[in-house]
Amino acid sequence: MSAEAADREAATSSRPCTPPQTSWFEFVLEEALLEQHLQKPSPDPPPVQLIVQFLEQASKPSVNEQNQVQPPPDNKRNRILKLLALKVAAHLKWDLDVLEKSLSVPVLNMLLNELLCISKVPPGTKHVDVDLSSLPPTTAMAILLYNRWAIRTIVQSSFPVKQAKPGPPQLNVMNHIQQEKELTENILKVLKEQAADSILVLEGALKLNKDLYVHTIRTLDLLAMEPGMVNGETESSTAGLKISAEEIQCQVCYDLGAIYFQQGSTNAAVHEKAKEKFFKTKELIAKNGSSSLHFTIDEERLAGYCEACEVLTSSSDDASQQATPYSQIHSCMKSGKYQDLVKIFLEDNLTLSLPEQFRQSVLRELFQKAQQGNDALDEVCFKVCVCNTVCDILQGRIIDIQFCQLFLKPSKEKIDFLLEVCSGSINLESASEELKRRMAAFLKNLCLGMEDLQFVFMISSHELFIKLLKDDERKLLIDQMRKRSPRINLCTKPVTSFYDIPASASVNIGQLEHQLILSVDPWRIRQILIELHGMTSERQFWTISNKWEVPNVYGSVILGIKDSLTRDLVYILMAKGLHCCAIKDFVHAKQLFAACLELVTEFSPKLRQVMLNEMLLLDIYTHEAGAGASGERPPSDLISRVRGYLEMRVPDIPLRQVIAEECVAFLLNWCENEYLTMQVPLPLVQTNPYVKLGQLLAATCKELPGPKESRRTAKDLWEVVVQICSVSNQHKRGNDGRVSLIKHRESTLDIVNDIAAEHISIWPSSIPNLQSVDFEAVAITVKELVSYALTINANNHFWLIIQADIYFATNQYSAALHYYLQAGAVCSDFFNKMVPPDVYTDQVIKRMIKCCSLLNCHTQVAILCQFLREVDYKTAFKALQEQNSHDAMDSYYEYIWDVTILEYLTYLHHKRGETDKRQIALLARQS
Repeated sequence: MSAEAADREAATSSRPCTPPQTSWFEFVLEEALLEQHLQKPSPDPPPVQLIVQFLEQASKPSVNEQNQVQPPPDNKRNRILKLLALKVAAHLKWDLDVLEKSLSVPVLNMLLNELLCISKVPPGTKHVDVDLSSLPPTTAMAILLYNRWAIRTIVQSSFPVKQAKPGPPQLNVMNHIQQEKELTENILKVLKEQAADSILVLEGALKLNKDLYVHTIRTLDLLAMEPGMVNGETESSTAGLKISAEEIQCQVCYDLGAIYFQQGSTNAAVHEKAKEKFFKTKELIAKNGSSSLHFTIDEERLAGYCEACEVLTSSSDDASQQATPYSQIHSCMKSGKYQDLVKIFLEDNLTLSLPEQFRQSVLRELFQKAQQGNDALDEVCFKVCVCNTVCDILQGRIIDIQFCQLFLKPSKEKIDFLLEVCSGSINLESASEELKRRMAAFLKNLCLGMEDLQFVFMISSHELFIKLLKDDERKLLIDQMRKRSPRINLCTKPVTSFYDIPASASVNIGQLEHQLILSVDPWRIRQILIELHGMTSERQFWTISNKWEVPNVYGSVILGIKDSLTRDLVYILMAKGLHCCAIKDFVHAKQLFAACLELVTEFSPKLRQVMLNEMLLLDIYTHEAGAGASGERPPSDLISRVRGYLEMRVPDIPLRQVIAEECVAFLLNWCENEYLTMQVPLPLVQTNPYVKLGQLLAATCKELPGPKESRRTAKDLWEVVVQICSVSNQHKRGNDGRVSLIKHRESTLDIVNDIAAEHISIWPSSIPNLQSVDFEAVAITVKELVSYALTINANNHFWLIIQADIYFATNQYSAALHYYLQAGAVCSDFFNKMVPPDVYTDQVIKRMIKCCSLLNCHTQVAILCQFLREVDYKTAFKALQEQNSHDAMDSYYEYIWDVTILEYLTYLHHKRGETDKRQIALLARQS
């Protein structure tokens, strides 16, 4: 051995070695190994994973000689595996909290059914018909466990679950997840159908006044040794882990309370039953102590259930039920006594007994009621929001955005109430310095954020403000205010007549301009402009916001209006309407355009037609975003208006290009091919290029079902599109202008050449003047077009293949493979059916092979080689020789069915001395 090899050997042997994970079959071969494994401090694999492995192996279907799938055989191996799974659950003491957290519904259902079976409960027996008192203790306990799990699962399924973030899509994983989801849904359906029986079983269990036993590893061994005994009192039925009658009642009461509480959403009377069960659980825990319970109960959740039941079952005339703030708030919300509600929130600002989430949920409910038309609640919403905000301030939380929105327009009444809440929420004599500091900072920032000096004086002269801020802090605040408004002389002492101080004209103009920017109400915009023009005639108010943009073709007409007020109003109404249209606020856009139309109709026919055109575009957008999105055809009136716009011949009307484009696209989208091809006036086709392009597209769509030689229109469309994508001589630049086009022509040509299309046969096979075509523009257009098409119909497999081809041509192999697989999935019910051969052609398969190869997923390359019409052994063998594979390698061997590839794989592993992998390949051959 060389020195270098010796060094490598020494380095390898000195590394710490991770002990290998014990395989499931080792527990089958060695009986005592399971208990030894479970006694370890951190067994690997953990107990719950062992349950999954044992039951998974025991439930694997078999294949007979005729290659037919058969249910799992009832042989010794499978019985041992099921017994091992039960032993692991017994080691966990049948704790449903642990089992439910780690096992899926199908696995836990199988486990508990095996428990029923081994506990001598005859299959098919309805548990509600069985007298629990006459059964052996372990049998009765098995029935209880199953029915407890059944109603717990029903309750758990009613809670919203946050979806796990999906990883990279893998077909076998997706298939497994889908199967498990369907199986879970089927089990839940059965459990819900049997829910009434499960409840009766558990209600009957409450009448049992005797201890029961749950199976342990020892009792399960005893049962395995005495298969002939059925429902008899044996050593195995009384030698298990003892569960006292009080513990059983405690758990059953809690589970029954949970199912009754869930049913209360549809039947309010059931809440009384839930309340009875939860309070009984609470009483039993207080009597026996939570530490004595064999099964744990979440006492915080139990307390929440009890609180909720008290609120839901309280009556308005029951004074004893009004003790807690929750029940008082619930009563106020039901009866509409909202002023009492504000009083409760204000009192709680001192005690802080209500959680933040509960306060926010009440405020959300009030906002929802206010939005439904109850205007009287606006004031209540503000007051509750103020109470919540002051509570947040005292607890060191940030101010909610809702408070900032409601305080955008402060008033004397709002400031008065805010100061009242601040005073009532802090006891200055007993409050800590930290609380005082937080309140002082809040009031100081409130002053600094206000522009109206009247409100600043209201806060700074309040008793609470004077007590919280020291003299030097108040002086510093006044200095800051002076810098902001140097002409105003602020006084540190309270001013008795501060309401009479007039605001300056510049402040009023600034406030009105701010309102003008925010408002989308046409009437309010008009009123503000009238006020502003009454204050000053020097300003052009359409210029105060750089966000107000009107197309240049309209701007010259609008700015030509002589009256300054009318000019400002028309410009602002149109600019705001266009902005609302752009952000899809079509309701406000329609109101603004309607007001503008009414205004310009009085003096300008030209602007009247402009507004009619813009309202037509708005109606197109509104339909496409609303009824059109669900496939509903547009009304005939809208189609007639679109045709009328295209045929319009009014001179000197400024027209926006986008309206003509949208009108033609609208007619194409709703298959108005007859109009575009036969009825559109010829002069319109000759003068409007968008109509000409639309006519050619419509005619080509009409001719698609016809014979190839009759598709003259397709050739005309081809020539027009080539002309659009060509660079004319007059636009060609020097060497520095078009070098990039020449340089990238070959790469962009690859994109055009590499993609496959559904109707590619109807187009000409060559381009006469190839040098003039801007292939970069073609490539960008194809990319954008396919990307947009997939937003309209994400399940069109032809478009998915094209998208994959584009990614393939641009060397984005991971994305290309994703779309190739997605195309196969959508046309085969997620690969439950065969992918049509016209989708997965040999060319597509070869591209998938290349993608996998370049992503170093070499085992997947070998698998895909089998799908070719003639298996590509050369590529498969070369891929299997690669050792730097980034996929799961031998985990994929069961998907290789070609004997030649499997034989080569076996030979390869034998040659490398990889015994384990060779064995996996041999097993794949045998299966």
